[in-house]
Amino acid sequence: MPKTTFQLPKLDNKRLPGPETIHRAVLPNGIVVLVRENFLSPSVVFAGYLAVGALADGPKKSGTANLTAISLMRGTEKRTFSEIFESIESIGARLNFSASTHTTAFQGKSLAEDLEPMLELFAELIRTPTFPKDEVDRLKNQLLTSFKIRKQNTGARAQMAFDETLYGDHPYSIQPDGYEETVSPLTPDKLRAFHGSYYGPSGMVLAVVGAVEASKVVGLVEKVFEGWMGEGQVLQPDLPDVAVPSDLEWVEINLDGKQQSDIVLGTIGPSRFDDEYLSAVLGNNILGRFGEFGRIGDAVRATAGLAYYSFSVLSGGPGPGPWSVTAGVNPENVERAIELIRQEIRRITTKRVSSAELLENQANFIGRLPMQLESNEGVVASLLNLERYDLGLEYYQRYADMIASITRDQIYATVQKYLDADRLTIAIAGPERDT
Repeated sequence: MPKTTFQLPKLDNKRLPGPETIHRAVLPNGIVVLVRENFLSPSVVFAGYLAVGALADGPKKSGTANLTAISLMRGTEKRTFSEIFESIESIGARLNFSASTHTTAFQGKSLAEDLEPMLELFAELIRTPTFPKDEVDRLKNQLLTSFKIRKQNTGARAQMAFDETLYGDHPYSIQPDGYEETVSPLTPDKLRAFHGSYYGPSGMVLAVVGAVEASKVVGLVEKVFEGWMGEGQVLQPDLPDVAVPSDLEWVEINLDGKQQSDIVLGTIGPSRFDDEYLSAVLGNNILGRFGEFGRIGDAVRATAGLAYYSFSVLSGGPGPGPWSVTAGVNPENVERAIELIRQEIRRITTKRVSSAELLENQANFIGRLPMQLESNEGVVASLLNLERYDLGLEYYQRYADMIASITRDQIYATVQKYLDADRLTIAIAGPERDT
């Protein structure tokens, strides 16, 4: 039989979000609105973010942005907690808020016919929350309970120790949801002060996808936010620089009564704005994501049988997030698992990936894009990604060609730039080991 030639998937650009189908508008108060019509679905999804997150907290007040965000739905100047949830549940809709390091995110979903009352409620929640004391205390107690659980979770403790060791006094070392000692003192007055300082239209982005006309959506958003000009809105601080490890940095957390050790090791990776980000993502997929978690999964879990799970993560965002490997192992296997992971890092940084590996992973990246955009939720996320990282409205139509153009040499240069098996932060959490 003749030898077949493997080819990368071909995408129909007409079916992908692009300048022809994405409507972008900037309102007089600075809010950016992105809309993509989809009349094949009766529902509509809206999501986005405000430009305030844990960066605004500072280390002594960490968790303020998070508690503020999750308290928004507990009462406004017009509605009580019960009335808010009744208005959402009575139409089968949903709405939620959360905060991360850089932003306060929101997402809602309803039938297209209910978009107007949902946007009216959404605007009310972020403009006029009251932070009732009993509701804030209830949420605060839930957080404090979760912190106690977190203290006994080997995976969470390893990740926290890794972040703190790798980033030092950089904001990325701080947990966005805070700690017992920083959340306990928070009061409704402190949340009101935080909200009054940092919440405003500057930097806000709202994306809407579904059975709605773009022009009507823009008009509706402008209507519900009329008069919200953000006078006195305080901008959160810029992200400072961070240094990569100069050698191996080890930290170990001993937890009594545990049967498993969790390992997180890695270094500083690229931000989403860096030119080599896509080659880094492709290299990371080969290293520890593709198939059954790439080369690392094969070496540590499948071949050596040392790990319950082992995979790599590239957390590039607005700033230089970590490029790390996570593994859960029997405590007796910690040293051996770490050495195998470091061997795979050495291998990918001393020899180019194979042509077959590159082609398989390029096909994976290109082929899964349409599936990521099948739902309104997926398209909303894609629109926010375009705006947040200034990728351009035609980005997804260029995506297949960009991925296909990445070479083995580019991946090699990128992994060499960021990864070094002898310059890593290594965090371990589990039962005390004999060393």
